[in-house]
Amino acid sequence: MDSFLSEAYLNMLATDLDGTLVGDDRACDELLEYLNMNYHRFGLTYITGRHFNSVMQLIAETALPRPDILVTDVGTVIHVLDRNSEKRSDAYSIDETWQKLMQKDWQPENIDEIGKQIAGLTRQQLPDNCRVSYYADSSLTANKFEDALVSANIKHTFVFSSGRDIDILPADGGKGQALRYIVRHYCQPQARILAAGDSGNDREMILSGFPAVIVGNARPELASIEESQLIYKATGKYAAGILEGWHHFYG
Repeated sequence: MDSFLSEAYLNMLATDLDGTLVGDDRACDELLEYLNMNYHRFGLTYITGRHFNSVMQLIAETALPRPDILVTDVGTVIHVLDRNSEKRSDAYSIDETWQKLMQKDWQPENIDEIGKQIAGLTRQQLPDNCRVSYYADSSLTANKFEDALVSANIKHTFVFSSGRDIDILPADGGKGQALRYIVRHYCQPQARILAAGDSGNDREMILSGFPAVIVGNARPELASIEESQLIYKATGKYAAGILEGWHHFYG
């Protein structure tokens, strides 16, 4: 990863998309214009549960800027914008070091076999198996599934959000782990970092040890997180809440 160090970011916003950056177009434009105008060597990172093609479709539909770093599938794949490529300027390269880490002890087929045995689960159709995802009819079903995975000694990270969405990730995966990796490899020491989220699959990222904002429209599942020196609960919704959080930490 040394080839990226010369481009290390001094400032970075790492944000979820749906319900966080996306939701108020005017507030989103104001946030990104402010950060790009006022902060040198600013890196924009999207950390989302969507897969790559879904993010590209959202960008096209909403005129979002392409991020410098795109983390998809709940923190299991890291895509880096290759601005120096002879290809198109919007070409992304996958961080292969992170991908090797995600493949370690990963057992998607065994996870699916266990999922088939539990009533109340519906498998989500995804383009690849970098994560295994389901809809659950209740939190009890989700708990039963997690217990079964633990009993089978399958190494994994279990994420339950929005009262129905289950994401099974590699043991070292997740939005928080991906953000820590990105800060180590793509940011300068003492860089200004802000993480932003609104739902349960952002919880690990909010608690990852960097300044973080929970936007004002956040789901109740984040209510148990208390404010601290590193966690700010905004009153502003969507991108307005992100900008409020940036001002709170960095003036």
